[in-house]
Amino acid sequence: MSDYNVVSARNTENAPKNIGPYSQTVAYSHYNNLSAQLPIDPKSGELVAGGVKEQAEQCFRNIKAIVDSIDHVMSDVVKITVFVKNIKDVDAIDEVYKTFFSTYVPTRTVVAVSALPMDALVQIDALVSHGEGTIPNAPQSGDLIKLTNNTTNAPMSALSTQAVAFSHYNNLSAQLPIDPKSGRLVVGGVKEQTGQCLKNIKAILESVDVPFDDIVKINVYLKNFSDVEAVNEVYTTFFPDSAIARAVAYFPARTTVAVSALPMDALVQVEAVVSHGDGTPPQAVEDRHGLILEANNTENAPKNALATQTVAFSHYNHLSAQLPLDPKTGEMVAGGVKEQAGQCLENIKAIIESVDHVMEDVVKVNIFLKNIADIDAVDEVYKTFFPDGVPARSIVGVSALPEGAMIQIDAVVSNAEGTPPIA
Repeated sequence: MSDYNVVSARNTENAPKNIGPYSQTVAYSHYNNLSAQLPIDPKSGELVAGGVKEQAEQCFRNIKAIVDSIDHVMSDVVKITVFVKNIKDVDAIDEVYKTFFSTYVPTRTVVAVSALPMDALVQIDALVSHGEGTIPNAPQSGDLIKLTNNTTNAPMSALSTQAVAFSHYNNLSAQLPIDPKSGRLVVGGVKEQTGQCLKNIKAILESVDVPFDDIVKINVYLKNFSDVEAVNEVYTTFFPDSAIARAVAYFPARTTVAVSALPMDALVQVEAVVSHGDGTPPQAVEDRHGLILEANNTENAPKNALATQTVAFSHYNHLSAQLPLDPKTGEMVAGGVKEQAGQCLENIKAIIESVDHVMEDVVKVNIFLKNIADIDAVDEVYKTFFPDGVPARSIVGVSALPEGAMIQIDAVVSNAEGTPPIA
């Protein structure tokens, strides 16, 4: 961990005490990464009484308490991810959502998952801008400005902004396979739907004059995991997108999971995290390629032809989700969920070490479990890798994972040295 930029983990008594080894919020550089908030009353430590509306309100209250505790406001939220147990509850959640974001709306992703911790009906994750940065004794000079953008060439929603840029990243709302002209799902199956999702992402990026190959991380949410090969066929027609990217066979880091349902009964939904080389004012305008993407793979972790293990840009590394695969054999490790969790984390550790970082540099961990009841067993292993409980964390139960795995883990890692400009 560098003394130049520091990982700053914080907790407040005004939000629920963590139910695992994690921190409520971990700031690094110009972002605060929050742990997903459950509808827990911080005073009682129990789920609030009532239905999904009451639970959604408590989730947002908890997020607001954390945001307030670090001297920020809800309009500093860049991205919201809503994990809901029943997709039919989204309308009720939206009623509550509007009361917390009455004017500015962040980017947003909504998925229905098979299970949530404590049998909650909803869990909400947030990413928050951090204008002052985390350089010790050297706060950011001048407030950085969030840049919001919507284009009519992609589907628009009153409840989310298509893209919100802050500092050196653009965070996009997850894109459904909606034709922006009709506002309806495109005709056809999963291939047509995947193509439309990626076309919508491309339209958003073109509207802010950013090339498709500036994407750092892709998350693919599938209704049926059996569709993954069809999705990949379409995926490879979009990536790599440029001659430069093709020359090095660049693919973004990627996470793919099966969820129980998606909005509008879609078969697929895709979200993207995008590099933003010129930054947001008052950062000095740089040539878009003045900062470079640093993509890296190591033989010490499993490789995937359609994903890079880690892609660094500016002060963050985004890792592809790691399965419990032995990198030497390419096979699933023997044993149960403990052994699988250990292998996922060993793979993450190998990737991090391959780019000269350490596990203490991790700021956010996302855990996808086939069986939510495995949380306690996973935590036994998790604590051996993160004994201080510093990273923020999200855990959801999903319908299916690649290779029939019981667990899959991805991570966001601080990158103190940043990425260099082209000489």
